[in-house]
Amino acid sequence: MTTNPHAATWHPVARSADLRPGANIVAGFAEGQELALWRSADGAAQAWDNRCPHRSVRFTLGQVVEDRLSCAYHGWQYAAGNGQCVGIPAHPAMQAPRNVCAKVFGAVDAAGMLWVNLVAQDASAAPPSLAGAVPAGWHFCRTLTLRANAQDVRDALAQYGFAANAAPGAFRGALEEVQTVALVLDAQPQLTFVHLWTEVSPGSDAMKTLHTAARNLRSAIETQG
Repeated sequence: MTTNPHAATWHPVARSADLRPGANIVAGFAEGQELALWRSADGAAQAWDNRCPHRSVRFTLGQVVEDRLSCAYHGWQYAAGNGQCVGIPAHPAMQAPRNVCAKVFGAVDAAGMLWVNLVAQDASAAPPSLAGAVPAGWHFCRTLTLRANAQDVRDALAQYGFAANAAPGAFRGALEEVQTVALVLDAQPQLTFVHLWTEVSPGSDAMKTLHTAARNLRSAIETQG
């Protein structure tokens, strides 16, 4: 039996704080899959294929309407949770076609991040380890954008003394003696994002030191590649 390589993989795609309930849509990527990230009015996280199934326009050009995502082209609306088309503004009296659905992925908030699974369609499959990816009380530092493949980034972090923890893509170590968690996102071939979290406070000298160390880390990894 062939095992699906995505089945157990949860990707740290975006900061939870960057998505506001019933408001904005954030673009994201995971293993080459383009994503539209948003929250329904009740705060439930959503991760969808960033294409409207009607005319393939990007959902990130549209808007959130309470618990629905509305496409920018013809305004077709899709329900949070299952992606079912529920409304066509140009024909309000017409029943929405039941065979038209947005492609929905599993999404869950944990450790200050929105995690996405490209196979699961709900949060029930999320492993408990996600909650331990970042220690409680730690602060977000920055996201590094690296022109390198994810495996090279993971190998480089290991060379810098970072060790993997139970959560997928999570590594813990120190940069310039500042304790740091690095969450590695395999976004696209030769494009990797690293979300850095730390125990030090925003605005502190230690945080400034970490920002400088992070820039140096990015340069070192891209130079090695």
